[in-house]
Amino acid sequence: MVAPSILACDFARLGDEVADVARAGADWIHCDVMDGHFVDNISFGSAFVEAASRHTKLPLDVHLMITNPDRYLDRYLPVAASVDIHLEADADVPETLRRIRAAGKKAGLAINPHTPVGAIEPYLGQFDILLVMTVEPGFGGQPFMEDMLPKIREAAKFRRGAAPDFLITVDGGINIDTGRQCREAGANVMVAGTSVFHAKNRRAEIEALR
Repeated sequence: MVAPSILACDFARLGDEVADVARAGADWIHCDVMDGHFVDNISFGSAFVEAASRHTKLPLDVHLMITNPDRYLDRYLPVAASVDIHLEADADVPETLRRIRAAGKKAGLAINPHTPVGAIEPYLGQFDILLVMTVEPGFGGQPFMEDMLPKIREAAKFRRGAAPDFLITVDGGINIDTGRQCREAGANVMVAGTSVFHAKNRRAEIEALR
């Protein structure tokens, strides 16, 4: 599956951009929420995500790169199909994942490059999506970290033993080449910002990423 990240879209044309990648064959729309505290950048908040939701019927995958995600969760649940919280964030991870699922949404657990995959073991069965950051979080357009490929393979091994199963999403530096490598390593969902929104032919780019 392919989830274009609207962090790379033209914010002044948000509605048109979201509708265009939906027509081009995107499966999800990925929304990177940054607070300037958990990561060194500020992107957008719940009003922006709600505005994006008005221009597509595709599922919105809301990635909360914020401190205390549990405090702000209720602002995103009404429009999100899935919400990803960081294992490294200051939050009660099991309770926050439980709240996401209780709202009828998919619960995602995100891990930064420095966090070992083994750190997810206590939470197996509590999340539906494992989001593996393949760049340092905070800014779009960064180069893919190839040393994350073994991490994706290790995550896939955990998945084979987990109940229930979970999707593996990769986020950061994803293009046709790196997406292929991630897919071969076991990833299911490619979050792609620059490679999709800056492509001359977005439909062809999405098909190649898939």
